[in-house]
Amino acid sequence: MDLTFLNNMFALSLPILEKILRPIIVYAFLVIGLRLAGKRELAQLNPFDLVVLLTLSNAVQNAIIGDDNTVTGGVIGGATLLVVNYVVVRFFYSHQRIAQRIEGQPDELIVQGAVQADHLRKELISVPELEEAARKQGFGSLAEVESAVLESCGDVSFIAKEPTPEEARHQELMARLDQLTRELAGMRAVQMAQS
Repeated sequence: MDLTFLNNMFALSLPILEKILRPIIVYAFLVIGLRLAGKRELAQLNPFDLVVLLTLSNAVQNAIIGDDNTVTGGVIGGATLLVVNYVVVRFFYSHQRIAQRIEGQPDELIVQGAVQADHLRKELISVPELEEAARKQGFGSLAEVESAVLESCGDVSFIAKEPTPEEARHQELMARLDQLTRELAGMRAVQMAQS
């Protein structure tokens, strides 16, 4: 029986140390590159950002595995990425100041209901993209938003405007009026049934 297929699947064509170093170098490059590219890339606000992330993974694939297409090589490369990520996450958990420097600070995009155009320009986010992100979180328009923050992880967090006392009173009165209308309709129905 010919067992060369097992050799092709599991025998490494590259040294193990190289198989470990390649993913570490690519991991560091991607972390630095995505940080320099800005939080927008992480937020994937439009199809172009998504295409960049998808093609980026394909572009660095060969740098991680090299000419080695064996199962063993893939397992070593994958395991290295998982271990490196585990170590990095644990390190930054214990060293919050360093993590904040690397991840960056959140950026306020809407403050007290006012869109901060200069912050949008800095982050390369258009108003329509911000409106789309607000709709995804259940807001009808930016007029309903008190504040919006582009978090360091790339997510946009929105906080709804609190109704003014007049608006709250109006809503309360309208709710009571609706309740009275329903009660009157019920009373009329009972009265008509009795007659």
